[in-house]
Amino acid sequence: MIRLENLNKRFHFRGRDKVVADNLNITLPSGVAIGLLGRNGAGKSTLLRMIAGTVLPDSGRVRTTGTISWPVGLAGGFHPDLTGAQNVRFIARIYGVDTDELLDFVAHFAELGIHFHQPVRTYSSGMRARLGFGVSMGIPFDTYLVDEVTSVGDANFRAKSEALFHERMSRSGAILVSHGAEMIKRVCRAGMVLENGKLHYFDDVNEAIAFHLDNMKVARSEE
Repeated sequence: MIRLENLNKRFHFRGRDKVVADNLNITLPSGVAIGLLGRNGAGKSTLLRMIAGTVLPDSGRVRTTGTISWPVGLAGGFHPDLTGAQNVRFIARIYGVDTDELLDFVAHFAELGIHFHQPVRTYSSGMRARLGFGVSMGIPFDTYLVDEVTSVGDANFRAKSEALFHERMSRSGAILVSHGAEMIKRVCRAGMVLENGKLHYFDDVNEAIAFHLDNMKVARSEE
């Protein structure tokens, strides 16, 4: 369970206030894959960080039960001077999982080849995303937080990522941020849309997508 209680967050940028969360009060169900939609700059990644606890709200709080992953796909999280394998070992020790099993899983899944044993600072953004997705999916969480990462790589890798995500969702929940409505439809059962600091939740992902597309049409008509 994830509950947002009187959650508020705004930024002051170039003389204007940007509202990410405007007194949000909502309880998200456990064990459900939820797609998070919203126009560019709505604050989806910031909301994901607040749920993970890596960004603090201005006021209010996030209450959670069960284990929640870090926001997979967002920049950061790895030590740049350590190799991919060394980062995996470090994360395995933090989360108390078998180091060798996690190393084998990530090495096979991420397909980094010799780069797995090179410093992460030498990685492209796509390689970092593949490493992060592999590490997260290799650790059992009750809820996975995922930001666009299943779109990384070629068609075969994307298909493999989606298949793994589906398998994990058979026993876990997720909040998945994506600009791709079709991918949200394929992998999520429910959806929510972040718009002007308000969060609109839908049990039917198709209703969330329709609401988001209507918002986008309005935004284009106002430009």
